[in-house]
Amino acid sequence: MSVALHIQKQLRARDRVFNLDLGFASDSDRIVLYGPSGAGKSLTLKAMAGLMTPDAGTITLNQRTLFDAASGINVRPQERNVAYLFQDYALFPHLTVAQNIAFGLRRSCFNLRRPASHPAVQRWLQAFGLEATAASFPSQISGGQRQRVALARALVAQPDILLLDEPFAALDLSLRARMRQELSDLQQQLQVPMLIITHDPADVEALGDAVFEVRDGIIQQHK
Repeated sequence: MSVALHIQKQLRARDRVFNLDLGFASDSDRIVLYGPSGAGKSLTLKAMAGLMTPDAGTITLNQRTLFDAASGINVRPQERNVAYLFQDYALFPHLTVAQNIAFGLRRSCFNLRRPASHPAVQRWLQAFGLEATAASFPSQISGGQRQRVALARALVAQPDILLLDEPFAALDLSLRARMRQELSDLQQQLQVPMLIITHDPADVEALGDAVFEVRDGIIQQHK
């Protein structure tokens, strides 16, 4: 995988101004943007996903241009083949585990009478050990299981890259180490490229092959 991003964005809120001027390039399958809250990490992730439009710059993924301000290119989010895992997982509370996973399919089949029987949904239910919870609702399963459902929904569409926004922040401390290891093992098994943003050094240690430190809207350090 190859990612190259260099974007600028100015945000104003009353008397406050935040300038994002961030650029990095990597061919690693495990990229981490590390830094404190308010540094610009989430804005960068949203720009990659097409959920925020930069004022200037370019974004390419596997030599495919997703955004180029000068050329007027801005690929729609649903056409980027980028999966975004929100910090709170954003599961649909009125859909079962199987229906939530099925919703991630390009030709959404979350309204199928038996979504758990769909081959792609079945594969991810098994991969994440969620078969017993297929008919349960998000409120009926644990935090770790909700994360697995969100990951399965993101991966069912076979994205080119998985974007993770503070993926362990919503978990109890006792769960974080186990889920880090599970995500690390899964990434190695499936060879799914991922870009993670975090403020936690433990995430960097466990998941960061290419690490970019972000502060005040710019890259401070690369290791």
